[in-house]
Amino acid sequence: MALKPTIFKMNINVSNLDNDIYETIALTVAQHPSETTERMVTRILAFVLNNQEFLSFTTGLSEADDPDIWAKNYSDEFLLWVDVGEPTFDRIKKACRQAKVAKVYTFNTKSGVWWKQSQKDFSTIKAEVYQFEFEQIQALAALVERTMDFSITITDNIFYIAANKGSCEVNLTALQQPD
Repeated sequence: MALKPTIFKMNINVSNLDNDIYETIALTVAQHPSETTERMVTRILAFVLNNQEFLSFTTGLSEADDPDIWAKNYSDEFLLWVDVGEPTFDRIKKACRQAKVAKVYTFNTKSGVWWKQSQKDFSTIKAEVYQFEFEQIQALAALVERTMDFSITITDNIFYIAANKGSCEVNLTALQQPD
């Protein structure tokens, strides 16, 4: 019998001071049985940062060809493709052809090595690449509960996060941002 995903329900109060956005986002997040909590919270931060009309989580790990997050309009055009982790160059090159904007959010201990090996190839495409600090993502993962309310304040690419179980700070570094 196949394992089922774990469902999390979250109300997130967002104050994005960098973009002058203040909103509350109600999310239901399915954590795939093989997905770590660290990866799941990285998906949540990417969702919050890119929140826009048509944005949704996909089947992600269950469907290898889909991004983790996408925005598709009513005509089924890709507006945004978001991958979490260390995707291959070919995958993101394909994403750049399909979507108006392609973004990668990396967070693992091996992210630095991945970026060093991939940077030259990625510089040839118009993908945005960002890195979260793994130790800070671990601290955020420790705050997660199945049902929770939390607040995120974003300023200067720093996420200040307050939850019932505590608070933490998560830094976001831009590795590549096309002009």
